[in-house]
Amino acid sequence: MKPFTTDDLIACYRRGVFPMAESREDAGFFIFDPDQRCIIPLDRFHLSRRLARTLRQDKFRFTIDRSFEAVIDGCAAPRSGREDTWINPDIRTLYLEMHERGLAHSVETRIGDELVGGLYGVALGGVFFGESMFSRVTDASKAALAYLVARLRFGGFKLLDAQFTTPHLEQFGAQTLPRRIFHALLGAALEAHADFCAMNEHVGGADLVDILGPSAPFNH
Repeated sequence: MKPFTTDDLIACYRRGVFPMAESREDAGFFIFDPDQRCIIPLDRFHLSRRLARTLRQDKFRFTIDRSFEAVIDGCAAPRSGREDTWINPDIRTLYLEMHERGLAHSVETRIGDELVGGLYGVALGGVFFGESMFSRVTDASKAALAYLVARLRFGGFKLLDAQFTTPHLEQFGAQTLPRRIFHALLGAALEAHADFCAMNEHVGGADLVDILGPSAPFNH
């Protein structure tokens, strides 16, 4: 059987499907095309007052693509309420290769130099496909998501795919769409030109809140 490559993975994303393994020990993985798809509308991201206050306090600092391997391992690590993971060695290797190709990105949340949370995903055209996030201290993953949305808005992205709706994501304004509607949005967004690296990596918390504001411009 022909090995599944990063080119195959890119083709999957462009079709609106994505890989998941049943467990950490699973040999291989499945390709999912769920009937319902979760997105986080970039123009209607809900930033709570509490999280906005945390960002303005600059409790966290953020970096991108500095510790991709550590972020994916943080996402795969056992945690309270979830001892297993869908990130098995095959999936881990694929996304590390995607990162080397400049297509998979990480957002790292830090206190000082310590990595305390983050997320990773894939950027194609004007779409960011969010894969997973983790947190080791309160609000670290929430702050990473807010930072990601600010970066995507600033860089001209049109669509943030979050795969499956959860109560955690609903607090940020996540919406569930039928597959056909998601695929229609995906096709248009893939044709857009966006730049994940457009925003200054070290933008301050107050500026992040401004970018995330309801009247924030979607330009540079």
